[in-house]
Amino acid sequence: MQRPIGIFDSGLGGLTVARAVIDLLPHESVTYIGDTLHTPYGPRDQDEVRSLSIEVMDALVAQGVKMLVIACNTASAATFDIAKRRYQDTLGIPVIEVITPAVRAATVGSTRNSIGVVATAGTVGSGAYQRAFAHAGVPDVMAVAAPRFVEFVEAGETTGDRVLDAARGYLQPLIDANVDTLVLGCTHYPLLAGAIGYVMGPEVRLVSSAQETAADVYRTLADQDLLATGTAEYRFESTSIEQGPFRKLARRFLGPEVGHVEHHVTGVITLPSPEELTAAAKDIAAKNDESGRIA
Repeated sequence: MQRPIGIFDSGLGGLTVARAVIDLLPHESVTYIGDTLHTPYGPRDQDEVRSLSIEVMDALVAQGVKMLVIACNTASAATFDIAKRRYQDTLGIPVIEVITPAVRAATVGSTRNSIGVVATAGTVGSGAYQRAFAHAGVPDVMAVAAPRFVEFVEAGETTGDRVLDAARGYLQPLIDANVDTLVLGCTHYPLLAGAIGYVMGPEVRLVSSAQETAADVYRTLADQDLLATGTAEYRFESTSIEQGPFRKLARRFLGPEVGHVEHHVTGVITLPSPEELTAAAKDIAAKNDESGRIA
């Protein structure tokens, strides 16, 4: 049995993380849930984001995932500590988020410790990147919000005058601050890397949280002897009834080369009760005890 990696996002942006994981770990199965019923998370308060995030991650655990990846910056900022205690410390399921890997890569690559972050208003307002950089020894990080970037990506508008005009407006403070490294602090934003890189200039290095998170996934699986060797299976689920937009945008995020991906349309996910979640976790643990460690 090949247990999948569980990837969770507030909507579709986390598919860039799924794409990076699939590229780096071609033998790993992936189960992805996008909470499209409640997207976006950015404008919601932290308590609501935590509640929504835990519900969806409970659903992934009930489906038997061997790892959880919080592929949403807003959810990572609000939920990682709780998720680590709930799943990693209690159930032994490793939890990876998208902020720390990006901060590590930006810090290592910056020549002057002159780093900027562009993200959603919710992520910027949470202070999560600022705290993570301060912990890494870079206290003066400029973070700017670019809320329309998500709208552009989900509308399929990744170039053109409107995108460039918005990018110039959002990114001017970072240009004025002469940053040498810019973190794309939302998983939608790699699809705008062309426009962002053009406005920032070729001397500014862009750091994608998706690529760095996939590298952390690889390291964690290798360290815990959980790497898979079989044939990968991909399962994509959304919490909204309307599946058309999800399928259309999933292809845009994942790329046309992933034509073999099977979409298991589930509609609205019925989330498990705490009793069902506990029973599922015990069942998984019992199967592992019987057959040894399962990747």
